[in-house]
Amino acid sequence: MPGVKREFAGRVAIVTGGGTGIGLATARQLAEKGADVVVASRTADELERSAAAIRDETGARCVAVPTDVTDEEQCTRLVQRTIQEFARVDILVNNAGGTRMGPLSKLPTKAWDASFNLNVRSAYFCTREAGRYMILQKSGSIINVSSNAGQHGVKGGAHYSSSKAALQMFTTVTAAEWGRYGIRANCVAAGMIASPRAEAAWKVAKLDTANITTIPLRRVGTPEEVANMIVFFASDAASYITGQIIAVNGGPPMSGIADD
Repeated sequence: MPGVKREFAGRVAIVTGGGTGIGLATARQLAEKGADVVVASRTADELERSAAAIRDETGARCVAVPTDVTDEEQCTRLVQRTIQEFARVDILVNNAGGTRMGPLSKLPTKAWDASFNLNVRSAYFCTREAGRYMILQKSGSIINVSSNAGQHGVKGGAHYSSSKAALQMFTTVTAAEWGRYGIRANCVAAGMIASPRAEAAWKVAKLDTANITTIPLRRVGTPEEVANMIVFFASDAASYITGQIIAVNGGPPMSGIADD
């Protein structure tokens, strides 16, 4: 695109959950900056539409690979397809995630396991497989997308909070073990972000997002704002940053005396 610095030219990125929301915004920004991008999610039609839009808007190569990231074999195929198409992988964004909320007293084992499968196990699968090639290349950047819940917890989300906290520690250990190969691993902890699915859930819950007083910036965030941090972590500007967890959440909620 004219006027956009193509700092990722020659690099290849995989973005899971790339069909919508934060994943789509991230894939688009990487493509705008010159990367070849592979997007993955379970919904094939939505994913292909997103990939086509990225190709049309940026002129970059963008390949849609329908993938259920909770399935180990499909994660392996996702990375193999990336190597077949582009012969390398430089950036991995483990963005796929989510949960259904519920009180701990009524939380079934199935829901607990599903949360860990989606939010942690999938990132392990993709990291392990992409890491094989990054280790050989002696370079790579892995960005995991966590949540405020992983840092501070959320009532009604014991399973979600625990799995996102585990993802953050997985990031830290990945950075420690693989730094010697020139691989960086960082994590973005997202706050209330107005993705299409989040907005639909807020509507059902009748949440007034126009009057958010618990967030210092007094608003919810956008997928593009989270993507900004992900793309920074992937860039050479973050070349000496690894093992870090950065919150993109509009600021810390804090009790105390009332505002003036």
